[in-house]
Amino acid sequence: MTSFFPWLILLAPLASATVITVFTLRWKSVSCAISIVAVLVSFSASCWIFAHPNASAAEFVWLDVSPVFRVPLGLTLDPLSRTMAVLVSGIGALIHIYSLGYMREDQGKSRYFAALSLFMFAMLGIVFASNFVMLFIFWELVGFTSYVLIGHWFFRNAPADAANEAFITTRIGDFGFMTGILLLWMTTGSIVFAEIAPRMSMFGGHTTFVAIVALLIFCGAVGKSAQFPLHVWLPDAMEGPTPVSALIHAATMVAAGVYMLVRVAFIIQASHTALLVVAWVGTITAVMAALIATQQDDIKRILAYSTLSQLGYMVMAVGLASNEAAMFHLFTHAFFKALLFLAAGSVIVMLHHEQDIWKMGGLRKKLPITFVTFGAGALALIGCPPFSGFFSKEAILAVDYEHNLPIFALALFAAFLTAFYVTRMLVIVFFGSPRSDSARESRESPAVMTMPLIVLAILATLGGFAFFARNFLELPAEKEMVFFVPVLEIIALIFGVGLAIALYRGRATEPVKIELLRRKFYFDEFYAWLIRWTQELLARLAAFIDRWIIDAGAVGGSSRGTWGIGAVLRLVQVGNLQAYAFLFGVGVIAVIYFAVFR
Repeated sequence: MTSFFPWLILLAPLASATVITVFTLRWKSVSCAISIVAVLVSFSASCWIFAHPNASAAEFVWLDVSPVFRVPLGLTLDPLSRTMAVLVSGIGALIHIYSLGYMREDQGKSRYFAALSLFMFAMLGIVFASNFVMLFIFWELVGFTSYVLIGHWFFRNAPADAANEAFITTRIGDFGFMTGILLLWMTTGSIVFAEIAPRMSMFGGHTTFVAIVALLIFCGAVGKSAQFPLHVWLPDAMEGPTPVSALIHAATMVAAGVYMLVRVAFIIQASHTALLVVAWVGTITAVMAALIATQQDDIKRILAYSTLSQLGYMVMAVGLASNEAAMFHLFTHAFFKALLFLAAGSVIVMLHHEQDIWKMGGLRKKLPITFVTFGAGALALIGCPPFSGFFSKEAILAVDYEHNLPIFALALFAAFLTAFYVTRMLVIVFFGSPRSDSARESRESPAVMTMPLIVLAILATLGGFAFFARNFLELPAEKEMVFFVPVLEIIALIFGVGLAIALYRGRATEPVKIELLRRKFYFDEFYAWLIRWTQELLARLAAFIDRWIIDAGAVGGSSRGTWGIGAVLRLVQVGNLQAYAFLFGVGVIAVIYFAVFR
């Protein structure tokens, strides 16, 4: 029986997606119920295996070409995967319930819940995967299902384009990821995590090769967790339904990259160069995204860039060989970021799908539950004690200070920027006077939407205390933190909050406009130019070769030559007996001439 529950966690969402797609697509209410029951089953089973550390799962052999290649279907059941399963299924369950209210009038509700179930199956597969082949299959399935969910409203251009962008961009990172897996298999002869770890000594002194393999595997996380320079897809993915944004940003898709890095940390930590690159990529992402967020006007895009920045913190911690700090921030971030997105969805729905913060205002009285819960999430995000984000962000800053002072300084600057843009958003959205008719006429969301907000607000408030990091995660504690690191964090917080209040209190329009930040450092324009001068240039070159070399030369030339030879031969095929006799005589004379005189 103990081996049944882990497989139940994984297969319940798959069964839900299958039943909805095959049988209940026409019955929206039934589809919703099936999907929600399935995720609740996964959550209950996850809680069971979390409470029973001795639980195990049967392993099956999928492919066996011994001794060359062997792929088992097995589940990893350690403290990290058990905790992650509870987090993914728990956050997923709340988002499923919230979706009942948010998607209540959507015509594609059955299709939405089928895709949601398949997404949960894929993400839980990543959590439990025991080898690289399983991991990569579920990794790609997460990419596909996110494409379906982001493009749920495919009949509109923006969601369809955003889905394509997300799918293509993450595939770029996945190509590097796949290459790294192949190199690792060729070197160690295995794709199973537990077998690869003790074989890392086979690399010996080949430090460059180890760095290449580690960085290729890191490419997968760069794409999936939207790190610089493959970060551009995540803000545009906001075109999908808000519950999808919450799911992708909280504990699933973007968290998969960080989780994967921690799961294969024995590879990343085998190369000092790889660790340094990982740390600086995370740092650059954290600062860059925070700067861009200060000038955004779309409430979901502000939260999207905050996700990029917080993911940068996690990757930064992985690069400094502190997996505990990275996972601690991943868990607290899951609570407050899911809360912020769902609260933003509450605002958007009640304002008739308005997302421009400058058309909001005064909503603290109109949406009191949404305001209080959004405020709890915001305080956790900016790292205000005693909210959860304070503890996890402090852990990362302490690691930064101990290992790399330049990274620490930049991380502290990112913390200041976070406090600034989050307070800016709060002041504009919830304070002052309503700036539009929809804001003036708004009212609180229904209970099916506010109840998940309250649960997440409690977790965002209480989820970061020390006992959560040490006992609940069952991970080793960090070294004793430097005393003044949290003091500096609070000072950065105060300056950021104070500056935002001073600039935006009572404002009806943006007082500070920095075009470089509003245009997101011109990354979109740069990639458009790059595509135009690579893909389109190659397309024109291929068209020229096809037309003038292949068609006109190889294919066209050979066809014209054949036609010419045929035309000459037709001249002698006249059907006249006298002409044939004459040609025969000419031929005989030619033969005699060459035989005698040559």
